[in-house]
Amino acid sequence: MDRRDSIKSIMLGSIGFGVLFEGCVTGISSEDVKKTISKFQYGRTDKELAYDKKLFSIQCFSKKEMKSITQLCNLILPPNEFGSIEDAEVPELIEFMAKDIPGYEIPIKDGLLMLDKISKQKNSMVFINCNEIEQKKILDQMAFPDPDMSSSEQKEEVKWFSLMRNLTMTGYYTSKVGIEELGYVGNTPNVWDGVPQDVLDQYGLSYDQDWINKCIDQSKRNETAVWDDQGNLIS
Repeated sequence: MDRRDSIKSIMLGSIGFGVLFEGCVTGISSEDVKKTISKFQYGRTDKELAYDKKLFSIQCFSKKEMKSITQLCNLILPPNEFGSIEDAEVPELIEFMAKDIPGYEIPIKDGLLMLDKISKQKNSMVFINCNEIEQKKILDQMAFPDPDMSSSEQKEEVKWFSLMRNLTMTGYYTSKVGIEELGYVGNTPNVWDGVPQDVLDQYGLSYDQDWINKCIDQSKRNETAVWDDQGNLIS
């Protein structure tokens, strides 16, 4: 299983995306995150629409910061046949969340400055001006920290990268293209034609043919059943 498949399995598993955020930024709970994502994607009241309009009118990150966020997100989840970070509007969602939840803005901005500082020390240039190989070398040190250290002991850049990775994952896999990649289709009707024959044979059971003709005829699946006064099925 490659890294992208691992991420997909997490998103489909019992660990809700909100759990991934707990502890990444002080004072922000999974409920705060769920609330923000819901407001960004789904129907709102007039009051909520006015609130969203206000947030969209605010410029949280500079163009350079947005470019850095976009590059970082693309390195975390590269484009594939389903779509890209840009298609999923992940950078825009991250900015929206930073405006909606004040506890995100400063950590993200500080982390971007830290990323450039590390990049200048290693490559004598800011992160967005490095080539992809140089960028990945920097991020690998954050993405694969010392396994013997507890989360509280990890360096600040490790914690920051974890936050940005979780924001990227959540933004992408709650978008239209991300949901299509997961293959999630929701509740869909199926066709049931009774207990399999091998299971019936195992218990020495069988269906009454007249019952099968009335109850397991898929050509009549959209018809409403009719019963007589004695409770017998007549259609």
